[in-house]
Amino acid sequence: MMSSDERNLIAHLARRAGFGATSNELDRYQDIGYEALVEEFLNPVDSQHIPDDLIFRRHVDLHAMQGHNAAYWAYRLISTQAPLEEKIALLWHGVFATGENKLNNLGSLTNQIGTFRTHGLGRFDILLTELSKDPAMAIWLDNHTNHKNSINENYGREILELFSMGVGNYSEDDVKECSRAFTGWTVKNGEYMAMMAQKDSIWPYGRIFWHHEFRSDDHDGSHKSFLGESGPLGGDDMVKIICRQTATAQFVSRHLYNFFVADEVPVPQWGDTPARDSAAIQALADAYVKSGHDIRSVLRVLFNSDFFKEAQFDKVKSPVEMVVGTLRKTGEYSVPDGGDKGIFDVMEEAGFMGQKLLDPPSVEGWHTGVEWITSGFLVDRVNFASEHIGNISNPGVKVMTLRVKSDSDKSSDPGDLVDACLNVLGPLDVSDDARTLLIEIATAGLESASSKSDESDSDADQLILDLFKIIVSSREYQLC
Repeated sequence: MMSSDERNLIAHLARRAGFGATSNELDRYQDIGYEALVEEFLNPVDSQHIPDDLIFRRHVDLHAMQGHNAAYWAYRLISTQAPLEEKIALLWHGVFATGENKLNNLGSLTNQIGTFRTHGLGRFDILLTELSKDPAMAIWLDNHTNHKNSINENYGREILELFSMGVGNYSEDDVKECSRAFTGWTVKNGEYMAMMAQKDSIWPYGRIFWHHEFRSDDHDGSHKSFLGESGPLGGDDMVKIICRQTATAQFVSRHLYNFFVADEVPVPQWGDTPARDSAAIQALADAYVKSGHDIRSVLRVLFNSDFFKEAQFDKVKSPVEMVVGTLRKTGEYSVPDGGDKGIFDVMEEAGFMGQKLLDPPSVEGWHTGVEWITSGFLVDRVNFASEHIGNISNPGVKVMTLRVKSDSDKSSDPGDLVDACLNVLGPLDVSDDARTLLIEIATAGLESASSKSDESDSDADQLILDLFKIIVSSREYQLC
């Protein structure tokens, strides 16, 4: 039998490489074993997510790619059996932050998320090349206005500053040369698309997706000098040069550490603030170089490292992790609900907590860690979790209550009941004060039940639900 420490470690991997796991999923993961489970996360076979035709049948507006809500992505986040694909897409959405509010083309931004899903675990060179071709990014950072005889430095600057190397590792001349290299990388039929955007004509077929086009007549193919290399460099060359820089290995590794291991300071402070664990960053950077910039290989080193295994509950859950992780436990939205509410409201809830998907606050993305916890955000987090986890009509909650009853069967010890509830929601370790409160509630509930001659299942369920609500309101439930 696997020890509780091993189960806790596997639960830790499930929270970081995915969005947590139910007790039944943890049982299966235990049979697989930790190292084999790492490989399963890194090499998913079939995501088994809700198919598009079922989603679009119930949500016509999503089929037309109208609106400004990540409901389509939410269904996949909640239902996927390949959670690391979605987790890596979430990481890159935060790094390469692109906002639908400027684009007014939900479909093209959804396609960008698909690019992160497809290439996010592969070579960073390919991911950065695909990003540079992405029409949503071209519009977001104005590269469609970057012309041979009139350069726009927006994308050329951000690909260096926020996407790959960080401030202080390039010059202003490098920004200009990089921008020149990406002239001609634009959106196909730009004039027609602009006209359609002005009319905002969507029916009967929905908004038209944008496509990349390279216009050689608008590309500056002259000699350039960039990061110590020279020649008639184009955008593809710039990506190759960027990706083999030591600064890029460090920058990407710090992002992976911040997202999967432990909270770092916001990215703008990285130039002045040392990494939380410089040895860990160096180990990841070495793996980046050795593997030819392969993100999957870097994550294999990360997930099997001591610094990862020792970082349990060292991160604050992002709002999306809070919402998706909770709903995966409650079993809600496993089938599209249709209508204008439901899944749409759920993703708005994440926005109220500070993270509205597809609508980052700036090109810098979201600040993470303790900045997710304010008095207002915390109230929203607690209310959301207690409402959903405390609802016995949710299929996953029914399964959890039955598991608690099974694990604490025939025990009159309130501590056993509390432990069963903590295990099914985590496993979690809570503070002494929180545990004392939970035991007091369990004691009162069990004493009340013992005084009744006709204790009903509903009484037992209600006691378990009351304990669930306290647990998801705890500090520990905010961490992962």
